[in-house]
Amino acid sequence: MTDLLARTAELVAVPSVSHQEGALADLVEQRLRALGHLVVERVGDNVVARTELGRGQRLVLAGHLDTVPPDGNAEPRIEGDVLWGVGAADMKGGLAVMLALAEAVPEPAVDVTWVFYVAEEVAAEHNGLRHLFAARPDLVRGDAALLGEPTGAVLEAGCQGTMRVRVTLIGRRAHTARPWMGRNAIHRAGRLLAAIADHEPRRPVIDGCEFREALQAVAVEGGVAGNVVPDRAVVTINHRFAPDRTVDEARAAVESVLAPHLEPGDEVEVVDAADAAPPSLSHPLLAALRTRNDLPVRAKLGWTDVSRFAAAGIPAANFGPGDSTLAHRSDERVERASLEAVHRALEDLLRRGA
Repeated sequence: MTDLLARTAELVAVPSVSHQEGALADLVEQRLRALGHLVVERVGDNVVARTELGRGQRLVLAGHLDTVPPDGNAEPRIEGDVLWGVGAADMKGGLAVMLALAEAVPEPAVDVTWVFYVAEEVAAEHNGLRHLFAARPDLVRGDAALLGEPTGAVLEAGCQGTMRVRVTLIGRRAHTARPWMGRNAIHRAGRLLAAIADHEPRRPVIDGCEFREALQAVAVEGGVAGNVVPDRAVVTINHRFAPDRTVDEARAAVESVLAPHLEPGDEVEVVDAADAAPPSLSHPLLAALRTRNDLPVRAKLGWTDVSRFAAAGIPAANFGPGDSTLAHRSDERVERASLEAVHRALEDLLRRGA
């Protein structure tokens, strides 16, 4: 069997911080074109390879090329059955599995589209998968999709939506020697923060998967000078919401928490938002992956590009090697067993289909 740990180390050794993925895209493109049985297209630094076998179904396997900046872990290091290095889990281990399978299964039971895209770790406007859906939807179309985000070889269904809300509270300036002549906006923010901290988030169960919503203040701004009662305070809030709610419904839920603490003149602005994705494990391809490999299933509590597939009507799930809680850390790593478990399950799916 291919040494997946060594293959992953080769990818980790190629720097690919967001917006600097060109060298890794070159390597991926070169390896895919060398296989011969794939139609390969490059759109910017996004690389897409497809089989054209006329099968009845098409499976999309996707993964992002970029990593966060290294934190003393730019060089890969293998110790026993563990590889350490930036991107080892998120998600060069998944990329190594994808490349190995593209090589090992030239005539899969389903047509396969391999998508290697850029800029997942930065603002959504730069996301390569987003650009492909907008400019070349023909390249990412399929009957079902799997995203190789690190899940520890567990099938993570759907994903939660995310929303960032900016709340501006208004006060009235005064000299701190005479505070009764003003209104302290920062003090008002304190009551708002307490309401957010006391909020009990929902934990809905959808198709057997428990999603845990979250409402968190992530930034606070305010203050004029050391002797001025502040007339303005801004609280930025992040909300993670389950896939049984739309963005509009999630916004309404947030506003219901904020409403008792808002007054005329205050402002609530949704700075950005991304839809959630429902669990879609009933699709025959995803169901076969789950049942034939007896895979544990849980809800994806973060947001992933599974949402983009869901928005296009493509059932999708997260499935990849590595522990997501190690992503972006100086001790990021991936284990051989996790790589091999994902490779084994996906190879079975490619060779046998649904």
